[in-house]
Amino acid sequence: MVVDTVLSIVGLTAIIVGAFFDIVSAIGVLKLPNFFTRIHAVTIGAIGGSVLPLIGVALLSLALEDLGVHRFYLAGTSIAGAVLILILAPTGAHSLAKAAYIMCQAPRKPLLYDALENKVEGGLCQ
Repeated sequence: MVVDTVLSIVGLTAIIVGAFFDIVSAIGVLKLPNFFTRIHAVTIGAIGGSVLPLIGVALLSLALEDLGVHRFYLAGTSIAGAVLILILAPTGAHSLAKAAYIMCQAPRKPLLYDALENKVEGGLCQ
């Protein structure tokens, strides 16, 4: 009984923290100056705003004994989805940022130091 209460509290806390990450991500997309900083905010929203609530749902489903054996399926599916998002969201953000950099589609105005300037061949902007 105590374990169910703790799982419920931790699960609800994870869902609330995930909602906070979504709000921070939305504010970051609106307020940050260029594409590269905005994609960072989007990745924070994708990871914190979806992985944490999925973990919270998994914990909540484990706390609900009324679901029977199906609670393990729900928890496993939630954890599998969280792991996939945790792997794919940063990979996608990195691919988008590198493609925008190479194709010169995003302005780099607040950039102070460009470490990729000499490493990337081809589509560098002048």
